[in-house]
Amino acid sequence: MASTKEINQPNFYSQSIEESLSQLEVDPKNGLTTSESETRLNEYGKNKLEEKKRKSIFMMFVEQLNDYLIYVLFAAVAITFFMGEYTDGIIILIVIFINAFLGLFQEIRANNAIDALKNLSHPKALVRRDGKTMEIDSELLVPGDIVLLEAGRIIPADLRLVESASLQIDESALTGESVAAEKDAEVQLEEDYIPLGDRINLAYMSTLVTYGRGSGVVIGTANNTEVGKIAGYLDTDDNEKTPLEIRLDHLGKTLGKIAIGVCILIFIISYFQGRDLTEMFLTSVSLAVASIPEGLAAIVAIVLSIGVTKMAKQNAIIKKLPAVETLGSVTIVCSDKTGTLTQNKMTVQEAFTFSDGLISVDDEAENTFEENLLAEAMVLASDATLENDKQTGDPTEVALLSLADQWEMDRKELGNKQPRVDELAFDSDRKMMSTLHSVDEEYILYTKGAVDNLIEQCNYVLQDEKEIEITEDHKKEVSKAVEEMSNKALRTLAVAYKKTSSKIEKEKFEEDLVFIGVVGMIDPPRDEVKDSIQKAKDAGVTTIMITGDHANTAFAIAKELGIADNQNQVTTGKEINNASYEDLESHISEYRVFARVSPEHKVNIVKAFKAKGNIVSMTGDGVNDAPSLNAADIGVAMGITGTDVAKNASDMILADDNFSTIIGAIEQGRNIFNNIKKSVIFLLASNLGEVVAMLVSIVAGLPVPLLATQLLWINLITDTLPAVALGMDPGDPAVMKEKPRTINENFFSHGGTRKILIGGILIGLLTVVAFLIGYFEHGYNPMNDDIPDDIHAYARTMAFLTIIASQLFYSLSFRSEYKSIFQVGIFSNKYLVVAIILGFGLQLMVLFIPLMRNAFKLQLIGLNDWLMVLGLGLVPLIVNEIIKLFLKRSENK
Repeated sequence: MASTKEINQPNFYSQSIEESLSQLEVDPKNGLTTSESETRLNEYGKNKLEEKKRKSIFMMFVEQLNDYLIYVLFAAVAITFFMGEYTDGIIILIVIFINAFLGLFQEIRANNAIDALKNLSHPKALVRRDGKTMEIDSELLVPGDIVLLEAGRIIPADLRLVESASLQIDESALTGESVAAEKDAEVQLEEDYIPLGDRINLAYMSTLVTYGRGSGVVIGTANNTEVGKIAGYLDTDDNEKTPLEIRLDHLGKTLGKIAIGVCILIFIISYFQGRDLTEMFLTSVSLAVASIPEGLAAIVAIVLSIGVTKMAKQNAIIKKLPAVETLGSVTIVCSDKTGTLTQNKMTVQEAFTFSDGLISVDDEAENTFEENLLAEAMVLASDATLENDKQTGDPTEVALLSLADQWEMDRKELGNKQPRVDELAFDSDRKMMSTLHSVDEEYILYTKGAVDNLIEQCNYVLQDEKEIEITEDHKKEVSKAVEEMSNKALRTLAVAYKKTSSKIEKEKFEEDLVFIGVVGMIDPPRDEVKDSIQKAKDAGVTTIMITGDHANTAFAIAKELGIADNQNQVTTGKEINNASYEDLESHISEYRVFARVSPEHKVNIVKAFKAKGNIVSMTGDGVNDAPSLNAADIGVAMGITGTDVAKNASDMILADDNFSTIIGAIEQGRNIFNNIKKSVIFLLASNLGEVVAMLVSIVAGLPVPLLATQLLWINLITDTLPAVALGMDPGDPAVMKEKPRTINENFFSHGGTRKILIGGILIGLLTVVAFLIGYFEHGYNPMNDDIPDDIHAYARTMAFLTIIASQLFYSLSFRSEYKSIFQVGIFSNKYLVVAIILGFGLQLMVLFIPLMRNAFKLQLIGLNDWLMVLGLGLVPLIVNEIIKLFLKRSENK
């Protein structure tokens, strides 16, 4: 049973501890009674996220058939069955079901995001009930329960903290901030809206305690938690059609209307010609079959599947087939910062000592005494561990251990030579921690913490290996160094020491210290990201940073990567919260960085960009990214660092967590769309050729040049081979120098209509010419009524072979819009060459195998007629190549 009732709650972060406990009617020392917890469990339900209602496999399969193109194909099946052509009808049905099963297979593989959220929220919880401490299943938690927290425990519900002692919680999966958040139960926040990451007196379900201890009262369970709200966003978001699905839907409607229009037209013409009703019907059906590219749905699915396989080899795993093409339409890439644009690993960048000033830690010069002592102190005054890339503890402390490794210090030997004998833990008031170590017969104390707090406890500074009394100039020098680091969005940490001859009391640890220096650290950008962002910019794709981190940190990274130029391009969750959605939508194009935002803000940002006509990709790795991944046209999750929630809410997963892979996927998506377009235009040109041949013959009062079975063979077999081969065309290297396709662009843009009309009309007329030659060379006028059946069959054989030759040769011209087949390279697409050879081979098989020849009502033809067929077949290709030549000259002028 899921949660059934919400707590009528104010903002708990604005209440005092006493007010929160009073509202929830609980004594923190004893907790709830067993009977009260049972009553509340019945009232609020289990602490378990509601599951989304499942679609049955049958319903998923039916949805795959909910497409206009599929409806048209079903109509073709009904017509062919009515005509008694059962084999043809079954072939079309097989095509339909192959297409549907491909889509179904992809959908079944894509797990539901809420399952992953549900799995995240099942830890055990340490609670206080009936005055006793006990461990219970987190599902049994209720509002008012007192939960005890310690390092390593997952927070089992949303809490208002009651106690906190040096409590730090890793909230990166929820807020996107890479550094653990320091918590303080005593704080009472006054403002109406505080960003998620700044609510330091609250703790959230599914986050992790990394340091310290505390306790809290449960203020939200199940779907009333922040994680539960995310599940709600995922659950209610509609599944929108991709641009490709929209285009194919539109094409299906158009083809359906054309088929109906052709049927009506032929009925009218045939009626005035005085033909009988049976012939009128058969002729109309033949033309309807000719106007529908039966193999189109399967070809698109096959081309997309090939693209999916190719992209998987390049570390981009596609979960939904149409998403491949959508990538090519992307105009906006919204990316999370932490772990996506950055390494999700705090790294020390700069250090300051009085002897060396501000230096880069990558400087290859030999370390000075002060630098070595700085690193030594950072290592020893630490509770983190780092061994062979396995780490525990605060990311900031791990970064300091990495610095010691970078400076080739033996951390293990340091610990052995200076064993820890006492410590004073970090707390949020002092903002410092200290450790006491024994060295030979003496003791040395190391203290690290916030610069402003630590320097006030120092009476000396270390300079040129000497302890000098601190002055105001020293303090100004430190302030200047810290300011320079802060301007680069570096987080600063200071360290000091003192030596004593005897062990001292904790009360005297942090006084009379010697200031050593400061380090500045940041989660640095990934090395390859800057080039990828520039490549995207050249391709007309804008990169947007959306993060839960602080504005100054986000802007520093964005500026370094070339995402933003000035602070005016940055806005925050607080500003978004204070404005209406309409304001956000109207100003959305002014911003490049969105900082300190909540999951709901991310969704609104994505929707605002989409409302401006953009195709939006959203990249992320945390729970907080899941709703926006779901809302985007393309959701992209990190495969290594990404949470299960993010992966399952996405359309694509990056197996290498590399932002550059997204840009590579966009390039691949553009090429795939171009290839699909080539296939679609080729099929439509071929089908128009069939319609023209049939229509011209009927209007002229000639016999029908192609039978329905012959048309189906051409559409399902002959056309399909080159169409699939065109779908496997090598990518155009210049594709990322073009601007993204507009949302309204269809298959007929950029010369598509010209190719269909010129190719279709030429193929149709040449087929009629070949058809007439078949009669005239045997001395018959095709208008006569007393023509033998074998002459009709011979003429149709000429038409049948000519239309196939025209289509196969014409497929070569689709490789490029402007380049000739020699510039592109006739053999650069080996699949197309094989498809053409195989296409001719299949026609020879139909012609020379008696059983098939009789089934298709064909005749053997002579050598001269074969030369005639091949000569006529080359005409559309030659004409199109000449047109390309003139277009190129015109473009150059």
